[in-house]
Amino acid sequence: MNPQSSEYASVRTVYWDAGQLCMIDQRLLPHQFVIARYERYQDVAEAIRAMVVRGAPAIGAAAAFGLALAAQQSQADTPEALRADLDQAAALLAASRPTAVNLFWAIQRMQGLARQPHAEVNALRAALLAEAQALADEDVAINQRMGAHGAALVPDGATIIHHCNTGSLAAVQWGTALGVVRSAFRQGKQLMVLVDETRPRLQGARLTAWELIQEGIPHKIIADGASGHYMRTQKVDLCLVGADRIAANGDTANKIGTYNLAVVAKENGVPFYVVAPTSTIDLTTPNGDAIPIEERAPEEVTHIDGHLIAPHGAVAGNPSFDVTPSRYVTAIITERGLIHPPFEVNIRRLMEQD
Repeated sequence: MNPQSSEYASVRTVYWDAGQLCMIDQRLLPHQFVIARYERYQDVAEAIRAMVVRGAPAIGAAAAFGLALAAQQSQADTPEALRADLDQAAALLAASRPTAVNLFWAIQRMQGLARQPHAEVNALRAALLAEAQALADEDVAINQRMGAHGAALVPDGATIIHHCNTGSLAAVQWGTALGVVRSAFRQGKQLMVLVDETRPRLQGARLTAWELIQEGIPHKIIADGASGHYMRTQKVDLCLVGADRIAANGDTANKIGTYNLAVVAKENGVPFYVVAPTSTIDLTTPNGDAIPIEERAPEEVTHIDGHLIAPHGAVAGNPSFDVTPSRYVTAIITERGLIHPPFEVNIRRLMEQD
């Protein structure tokens, strides 16, 4: 498929086809558009770890379909034996990315279904696949509702700073923070998106810019460290970011560099919005200090596309995420509406709604 074609809009990031899990290989974008196909849950776990698929909602859907694959792989002839095999698969999938809570949420949802009474093992297999498909379909609808809520905050003529990639590629379809941009643009609003390049894996420069090109949305890629300059010297109306985990007090784990952006936004009086489904909220995590932060290979910092850019022997640190304290967050945009401070009260209130 032509990587500069709008055909991508009709292809979900994660989907089921003919007994296989299919995913856009995001490592190859923007220059190649390749659909990777998986028949083994072990390979799905590796694809999540290697960032073939990335973005909290997309990871959750991939894990759900991974468990559906595990049910197909299993030779179990009773529901009890299949549940044991699913537990083994769930443990491997859960270890693939430690920070994104949607991964664990999706696994727990699938395991909850597996624990329900099923008289026949093939009925359980079919139910697991149906649940994974339902989870994926729900993600699309949830993203579109978030987009509608968030678009109401975007003025016509807005300049928006966006970090990492939170579009269709980070979800099953539509997107979270970039879904807000897409919704506002399709309402006819004139927009300019300043796209943080998002070192070290350049999800902004590679993926967000590519998605914006497909949509025809005006944008400009900027270095991560340039956001403060633009906020101080030019009119910036708001910052939009996604989230991989939101603690009970509103502290937010997201792609490394989000904290820096939030602090600079606060200094310059620019509203800072986190856009995430309620499945990203983790009430069992009291605050950001309790969120595990994934440390990835130092080669992601010292190399670009396999080419060494640092001196031989240089040492690098590579936390994949950082935590933005809730005091820097203007509001959290969810599919159920906006959450405003005090977050420790209003998050729980929203999550306890029927």
